[in-house]
Amino acid sequence: MRIGASSLGFAPLTVILTASHNEASAHGWRGAIALAALGVVYGDIGTSPLYALRECLNPEHGVPLTPDAVLGLLSLIFWALTLVVTVKYIVFVLRADHDGEGGIMALQALARQGIAGQASHPWMLRLIAGMGLTGAAMFYGDSLITPAISVLSAVEGLNVATPLFNAYVLPLTLVILVALFAAQRLGTGAVGKVFGPIMLLWFATLAWLGVQHIADDPRVLQALNPLWAAQFLASHPAQSLAVLGSVFLAVTGGEALYADMGHFGARAIRQAWFFVALPALVLNYFGQGALVLSDPTAIDNPFFRMVPAWGVIPMVILSALATVIASQAVISGAYSLTAQAMRMGYLPRLRIVQTSGQAMGQIYMPAVNWLLAIGVVALVLSFKNSSALSAAYGIAVSVTMVTTTVLAALVALRVWRWNAVLVIMGAAVLLGIDTLFLAANSLKIAEGGWLPLAVAAVVLVLFTTWARGRSLVHELAMAGRIEMRPFVQSLLADAPHRVKGTAVFLTAEPEFVPHALLHNLKHNQVMHQRNIVLQVVGVDSPRVDSAHRFDVADLGADFWQVTLRHGFMETPDVPEMMKVLSYQRGIPLETMTTTYFVSRETVATGHLKRMTLARQALFAWMHRNSSRSSDYFHLPPNRVVEFGRRPQGQ
Repeated sequence: MRIGASSLGFAPLTVILTASHNEASAHGWRGAIALAALGVVYGDIGTSPLYALRECLNPEHGVPLTPDAVLGLLSLIFWALTLVVTVKYIVFVLRADHDGEGGIMALQALARQGIAGQASHPWMLRLIAGMGLTGAAMFYGDSLITPAISVLSAVEGLNVATPLFNAYVLPLTLVILVALFAAQRLGTGAVGKVFGPIMLLWFATLAWLGVQHIADDPRVLQALNPLWAAQFLASHPAQSLAVLGSVFLAVTGGEALYADMGHFGARAIRQAWFFVALPALVLNYFGQGALVLSDPTAIDNPFFRMVPAWGVIPMVILSALATVIASQAVISGAYSLTAQAMRMGYLPRLRIVQTSGQAMGQIYMPAVNWLLAIGVVALVLSFKNSSALSAAYGIAVSVTMVTTTVLAALVALRVWRWNAVLVIMGAAVLLGIDTLFLAANSLKIAEGGWLPLAVAAVVLVLFTTWARGRSLVHELAMAGRIEMRPFVQSLLADAPHRVKGTAVFLTAEPEFVPHALLHNLKHNQVMHQRNIVLQVVGVDSPRVDSAHRFDVADLGADFWQVTLRHGFMETPDVPEMMKVLSYQRGIPLETMTTTYFVSRETVATGHLKRMTLARQALFAWMHRNSSRSSDYFHLPPNRVVEFGRRPQGQ
């Protein structure tokens, strides 16, 4: 059976970064931002050709290696890239920017805003929150598997050069991975400058290899016709679901397009995809297919079999660099997601190291980094090869894609007010594709797919335990509180001794007297000349503009009640914010005479009602191991006074 080939066109690369004085400089900036986006955003999906088609052709699926089967598989991969990545993410989901930011947590916040105030549907808020947390939790499973399978599949290319390298594949993979995690503390700023050029070279090499082999057997271009995909599914009904699980490997990394939107902008991501990433991927997959048609023995590693003998070692090196970049993007994403979860109240405070003085999003989290490193090394030692790891890969991403489709549909209905019939029809098609891939990946659960699900389950337990525990501790802390305004008025009648300087009392409830203030007054019997009761609040927006940064109430007697807001993509640097407060609101603050007072709670197991003892113990453990609020808010250590307290009822 022969089906006519269709044509494929690609848009030119035009990325608008900012207005410029002349067209030439504008094009320079556009190219630079597109190149940067190429290096960070497309590392994961860009390294999928190392293993995706190989797994589709795996004899264990029971699909005979015929020309029709190869064309059918190529067609499935092409249309998966077209429908899932191009149509769903590039065309539609990238429209859902939350103050310029993307990602599952931003999408959750945007969807919640769309139905805010609808008292008749409180269940929908809980559903949206649950979907957002589930998608976020699944990302951690992906963060473990991506570095392991990517680097391992690249180093396995050494076996194509000579089987003598087989004994060195695992050790070399572990060395690369350990070095990658060890280098995280240095930051990605300097390394990031070379990410774009390396990935541009990588995609150019993918395209060049593909064109070489397509020229030898142009009939693979017939796979552009979707009838080949339909024919394959109809001809192999028993094997189709398992094969689709391998086809899905070609689109893993699609979530990164949306998650990194805040760094580069939707336009840069879209145009880099159409001009560079998509054509290079399609050409390479089709080139691998052409090679397999002419040499069926190449199915053991069609990617490296495409490479001339003299180029195998250089290609392994380039592949290793590309997979390190892909891993870096996922690791950095894990840092950002963790920081967002902390600021939204789903995780305790962990140490955050700012690795750049210019780029706020460049952070390093030691706890997250080394937990990921241990997990990745354990995966490599357990699974030993990328084919075995592919069984664990995909299910976490497919769950996240399902939640993205549902949340994006809610945003289209509630926020954008699109036509309901068209939204439901489009969402049904995309959700049907996502569900089909989820079902296909579910077949891998017994072979390793349980791993990312287990990781996600643990993360979800941590998310919900911390949020619930904090809520109960807050209820206990509210007992016996003294209101702030009557307290200040009482000071006018019986004023304590005042000392020079400013005291800033951090509290979660500025309407009530902070415990640190009461303890300071009780034990030291003094009060500062100026006193600020400060509440730091994270909001469901990536960033907060200066007009809405502060709420200030003058309580008299040189007391101020201040609420400071920050977005989930911002670092809550309190001393810097206090300088802004002094400048904007005229409160006389001197940096060297300002003292910060904080309270540190002690949580005991057995006294938090409405939580099981096991979850109470987990919450207490998380609380003990959380970083100090003084570190989280970047308070200067030599100007912090900390009081311990135990909430009433414990």
